[in-house]
Amino acid sequence: MKIKKPSLSFWQIWNMNIGFLGIQFSFGLQQTAINPIFSFLGASPDELPLLNLAGPVTGLLIQPIIGAVSDKTWLPKWGGRRKPFFLIGAILGSLSLLAFPFSPSLWFAVGLLWILDAANNTAMEPYRAFVGDKLPDSQLTYGYQMQSLFVGAGITIANFSLFLFQDWFSDPAETTDLFSTAAETVTSIPKWVYYSFFLGAFASISTILWSVIKTPEIPPSDDELHQLLKEKREHSFFQRATEPFTEIFSAIKDMPKFMWRLFAVYFFQWYALFIYWQFITPMLRKSLFGISNEDTEKFEGIMQAHKAGDIISSVDISFAQNIQLLSEQALAQTGLMNGTYNLVTMVVALALVPFAKKYGSKMVYVSSLFLAGIAMLVMPFIKDEYLLLLPMVLFGIGWAAMMGIPYAMVSKIIPEQRRGVYMGIVNMMIVIPMLIQTITFGFIIKNILNNNAVNAILFGGVFLIIAAFFGVRLNETVSNNKLEI
Repeated sequence: MKIKKPSLSFWQIWNMNIGFLGIQFSFGLQQTAINPIFSFLGASPDELPLLNLAGPVTGLLIQPIIGAVSDKTWLPKWGGRRKPFFLIGAILGSLSLLAFPFSPSLWFAVGLLWILDAANNTAMEPYRAFVGDKLPDSQLTYGYQMQSLFVGAGITIANFSLFLFQDWFSDPAETTDLFSTAAETVTSIPKWVYYSFFLGAFASISTILWSVIKTPEIPPSDDELHQLLKEKREHSFFQRATEPFTEIFSAIKDMPKFMWRLFAVYFFQWYALFIYWQFITPMLRKSLFGISNEDTEKFEGIMQAHKAGDIISSVDISFAQNIQLLSEQALAQTGLMNGTYNLVTMVVALALVPFAKKYGSKMVYVSSLFLAGIAMLVMPFIKDEYLLLLPMVLFGIGWAAMMGIPYAMVSKIIPEQRRGVYMGIVNMMIVIPMLIQTITFGFIIKNILNNNAVNAILFGGVFLIIAAFFGVRLNETVSNNKLEI
């Protein structure tokens, strides 16, 4: 039986969710800047999927475990049930963001990504459950769409910071310091990228602290607290350590049919989104700035020769400086585009709430997926940097729905006492497609898509359209806290 919870005011829901801004600032940098940094450090396009393995693996392992553990936690001195976990995640994430732009090599950056992604997942999953803990059913869609608003806000600021810092602080091609440092310490990560990571570190910890201070958790009832203490006394350390895994498998076994059908949608949706985040900058390098794979290989050859201490001709220096500048401009354009779609997400996130009430959550969600798919299909054919912002409007509407509506639909049908573990399972539905993408798409792009980032983005657009068709099967009929289909 669900506990009757009081309705919260706009500002209470705002304060509760503002910590999501910092978490999503960090994810925004992961979406936009991490893969270009990998490329700056020498990664080829077909290596990018596997280098992003940290995201799906840490999400698959950490989020459901943290969710199950937080369901069985009550630490009043440290904030309660969920807040200790997203505070720890914010601290570790901030430290990782401070260190990331100083990566001296590709594999050092890959290692830091694992730490950063683990920290972000530790913070994010309890936050999803936190909203469900606090709000009555009548406000769940509103609460999760407010969270979607802050998803848009955090990623918008992250991406616009990349665009603006490149404009304000980048060097002209002829003065770039690519060849001005010692050969053994040369790195092609632009200095202006550092500032976005520093800003992200500050945003991550400060916004989480705001939510921790401003929003109290609902304490467990006397019976719930007695049960928690009883389990702690009677269960051995080994039993307590393995209990989260047992709880995860049990929850999957009891999972409503609706969630299985949502998984079919999520497979194509998140596979496509991971393609977008990995290949939008490489696509722009090719479609907008005319950098071919051969140009990239020549650039890498020149940089390797410089690192080896060889003498580089003035022609090759000029070529490498120009490629570096165009690559930086592609990264900045990605920041502008991603910032635009997340700005749209901010604007439309709460506006989707009345549409969901009038036309149904499924209709809004399916329509938004279709619009996002159309956006990906037209991007590679637009050759003007400002006209490229038009499909991002459609993409932003899709992103607003993806980051709010499914969570509200799921939250209404799961048991209160298992909210954390089920929100973790929803995240498993996200990271399993991402894991499959990181393992399979390197082969696909290299052997089927001609190692062409333009073809990768088109492939992703088709997958979003397929996700929309599967979304039509998400019928909403709630009965006895289960969703019958």
